[in-house]
Amino acid sequence: MKAYEKYLKEVLIDEAALQQRVRELGHQITQDYADCGDLLLVCILKGGIMFLVDLARHIDVPHEMDFLAVSSYGRGARSSTGSVRIDMDLSVQVEGRHLLIVEDIIDSGQTLRFVMDVLEARKPASLKLCTLLNKPQRRTVDIPIDYIGFDIEDKFVFGYGLDLDEKFRNLPFIAVVKPEMVYG
Repeated sequence: MKAYEKYLKEVLIDEAALQQRVRELGHQITQDYADCGDLLLVCILKGGIMFLVDLARHIDVPHEMDFLAVSSYGRGARSSTGSVRIDMDLSVQVEGRHLLIVEDIIDSGQTLRFVMDVLEARKPASLKLCTLLNKPQRRTVDIPIDYIGFDIEDKFVFGYGLDLDEKFRNLPFIAVVKPEMVYG
């Protein structure tokens, strides 16, 4: 038995479906940014890293990558505390640049609203948002999402960058946690 199997209720999105959708998003982003000249992919760590790497391989316009780490979940928590902080800021200036935030999952939208407000204050040429997973029924703040991989129901998921207590980010699929394994 593999270590993750005791937590696994079901595979929600398999590897083939993930990779197909990431390819499609990359092609759409390529079309949309064909003439921008200065695209910066801003990955929200840690969860967005797997998605960013695969997505960047399918974006055929010159781009840079940078990373932003924010916290709104305590270790072991299953929902946001509502208090957001920047744990690691970008290493480059963003004024006048086209920014595309790459995120793993958006549920309440509070964390991303905070991030977008911080980045908008830095005066980018444009600011868009790409998320692999979207939980629209959990939204508590309005947030414009420009690129969505998958809309999903309100289930606790892990794999493909999303963690279960900092583990199992390496899985090539998105899985649903068994209800009895969810706490907090």
